[in-house]
Amino acid sequence: MIRYNLICGNEHDFDSWFKDSKSYNIQEKSNSILCPICNSNNISKALMSPGIPKKTNALKTDKLLDDNNSRVMRDALRKIKKEIKKNADYVGTDFPNEARKIFYKESKDRSIYGEATQDDVKGLIEEGIDIVPLPEMPDDKN
Repeated sequence: MIRYNLICGNEHDFDSWFKDSKSYNIQEKSNSILCPICNSNNISKALMSPGIPKKTNALKTDKLLDDNNSRVMRDALRKIKKEIKKNADYVGTDFPNEARKIFYKESKDRSIYGEATQDDVKGLIEEGIDIVPLPEMPDDKN
């Protein structure tokens, strides 16, 4: 079994379990996955953290993420985004086109970042273009 964090075209986050990644791909291509909030079938994978096993003697808590872990993850994501901005070219809304040009060797090979719609991201992934969608942070809108 595999669990994926998913997001719909209306930006509702949810998770779902699948037999394996092949099962997810089949259901996703046939538009069989529905958002439990709005019933949209425009679904894609959201950014996920790796599943790292915990020590068996770790403290148990009722919360999925306590405030400290949540803060640590937000800080780590901010750090990653800062490094990306420092080491990659910002291409704005031209991201999908520029990613394709680089992939098909029509443009200089380099790291880029920018904006893309869910449909653009889905299309790039289906073409085999290696991209990593970054989550929007609350302070991104300030």
